[in-house]
Amino acid sequence: MQQYLEVCKAVTTHGVAGEVKVELWCDDAAFLGRFKRLYRGPQGQAPIAVTKVRAHKNMALVTFEGVNDMDAARALVGQVFYIDRADAKLPKGHYFQADLLGCHLIDAENGRDYGEIAQVSHPGAQDIYTVSCPDGSTALFPAVKPFLVKICIEDRKVLVSPIPGMFSEAENGDQI
Repeated sequence: MQQYLEVCKAVTTHGVAGEVKVELWCDDAAFLGRFKRLYRGPQGQAPIAVTKVRAHKNMALVTFEGVNDMDAARALVGQVFYIDRADAKLPKGHYFQADLLGCHLIDAENGRDYGEIAQVSHPGAQDIYTVSCPDGSTALFPAVKPFLVKICIEDRKVLVSPIPGMFSEAENGDQI
């Protein structure tokens, strides 16, 4: 498993005092605010201390130690920031998106392997898994309780209970 995980990306400056507006790739600004430092590289390079995080619409405003004006903040625009997995405490039943990638969707009833999770997106109320199927096609899987039985990160499996047609040709004359 990856030690350093992407959590946000600096998209612009905010004001003249050095705040940086970030696009969140984690749950919310409160989660990001739990970290005393972020890293500017995927191997934990260039740590930078976080002094303040606050929610701003669907993003967050971050103040970094030593970034005290707009010019210093502008130098961070485009930067992806990472957290150290060891610093994160997740509630039971919550997982890092990076840990889901590559897990196989397995039918909980018959053991059929539908493919690997290639991407996790958040278009609305629930996550959507993009699945790379064994036949080379892709499918979208809604990660909601009726279909999602159990996540087994250690075994690299997600047990599912799909409805007919979710991973196959259209049924009952439905058009795809």
